[in-house]
Amino acid sequence: MLRLEIISIGDELLIGHTVNTNAAWMGEQLFQSGIQASWVSVVGDDAAAIQAALSMAESRADVILVTGGLGPTHDDITRTVVCDYFSTALELNDDVLTHIKNLFSRRGIPMARVNENQAMVPQSARLITNHHGTAPGYVFLRQEKHFYFMPGVPFEMKAMMTDVILPELAALKQDQVIHHQILSTIGIAESALFEKIGDIQAVEAFAKVAFLPAPSGIRIRLTVMDHDQARAQERLHQAVRLIRRNIESYIYAEKDVTLERVLADRLVQTGVTIAVAESCTGGLIAHKFTNIPGSSRFFERGVVSYSNAAKTELLGVPRELIATHGAVSADVARAMAEGIRRISGTDYGLATTGIAGPDGGSAEKPVGLIYIGLADAENSAVHERHTFANDRLVNKERFAYAALNLLRKKIQGIAD
Repeated sequence: MLRLEIISIGDELLIGHTVNTNAAWMGEQLFQSGIQASWVSVVGDDAAAIQAALSMAESRADVILVTGGLGPTHDDITRTVVCDYFSTALELNDDVLTHIKNLFSRRGIPMARVNENQAMVPQSARLITNHHGTAPGYVFLRQEKHFYFMPGVPFEMKAMMTDVILPELAALKQDQVIHHQILSTIGIAESALFEKIGDIQAVEAFAKVAFLPAPSGIRIRLTVMDHDQARAQERLHQAVRLIRRNIESYIYAEKDVTLERVLADRLVQTGVTIAVAESCTGGLIAHKFTNIPGSSRFFERGVVSYSNAAKTELLGVPRELIATHGAVSADVARAMAEGIRRISGTDYGLATTGIAGPDGGSAEKPVGLIYIGLADAENSAVHERHTFANDRLVNKERFAYAALNLLRKKIQGIAD
């Protein structure tokens, strides 16, 4: 098994001024390539700390990917630390210097003298050309340990990873097969999902299981490591079969994909249209649908009927219905769904009304309460009631996905 560590360098990462998106992106790309990072380390712009991180990584990993600290300013010390660590010296590389000068010339801006420092590179390193910036990458090989040093600028690092490093790592893992499978679920909590699966040890006899929760649902990740391609595929198939048998109705895709994407594909395939009326979600469902290219083929309109007056004036919800049951109620949710379907002429009307918080709740109708209405042309509208937590933004996400899940169950004929 190829053991790999990611090291991210920079004070800005430690103090929270910059989110470490580099490590997340690298981990994802490695995962998709059948390689799993075993460790991720973050260190500041401190020579001793960087040396210690490199030493620890070398003691436990076969491949070490390092980003950050290769810029031209005084706080970019990675290059100096690298020379000390590998007992090598800096030398001027004419090709790198020419590349840097040409880069500034093409941009039509003068080159600061400090940029020439980036043409000083470690003598014993193999260089990775930076086609998008000034700092080249470095590659070291010591006692079968592979070190890759890249700039911290995301698009520069991504190009080096994609063009050079990932292909080289693929060659290193020739004797190892890693297969991953994602099962995307919705409408069930992580603990309940775990219980419904049943004998998790029986599943893990075939594949390692991980639960990845989010407001949009729970992703189940299955990982198989083997030395035989066909055997790895069969083990993954058996693991999926065992999991599906008890949670079939909660799985909306056998890959890492959003629920709105799956619904969009289904609506387009069947020629079905939808319109949404949103109160507590404030247009979030419409936003999710219209993020998908070609959404005009199934999405007719979205109305944010936030106030009681808007529900009446735009959707035709009777005032007396609101007065009797309250704006946050099953009756109003169904009336909103019927109203938006009627005025848009779509096959489905989907509606939300609830209390996102953090204020506005009561003992009878607490913060986190939502009613979802769904109407179609054949039957009277249906509704669901859910109660989530107190965080407003998280509630909006959960509200939106609960509404999308009601639509999924309607389309697939799944009864609660």
